[in-house]
Amino acid sequence: MVRHSTSQIPSLVRGSVITHRRRCGKPTCRCADGSTLHESFVLSYSEAGRTRFLMLPPDQVAAVRAATERYRRRRTKLEEEASQGLAELVVQLVPQRRRP
Repeated sequence: MVRHSTSQIPSLVRGSVITHRRRCGKPTCRCADGSTLHESFVLSYSEAGRTRFLMLPPDQVAAVRAATERYRRRRTKLEEEASQGLAELVVQLVPQRRRP
């Protein structure tokens, strides 16, 4: 068995950790009737306009989930800073309308 270390997880990861449920295709498996599907955790992310899935080892799920949350928080903060910068630039460059 290959052991995975959480120290290998980058601090920021774009995507979402989701539970992937599926049938395996074996006619005698418990999932064949569709009521009890196989579950695994995957990282869902977009690449070149397509959704991709990356299977996650169980011992890395929490670390990858934390990295995706850090990414979302930083992205939100960046958007707020960029909006503030745009507002300041508009105030500087758009002439003030004079009232009669």
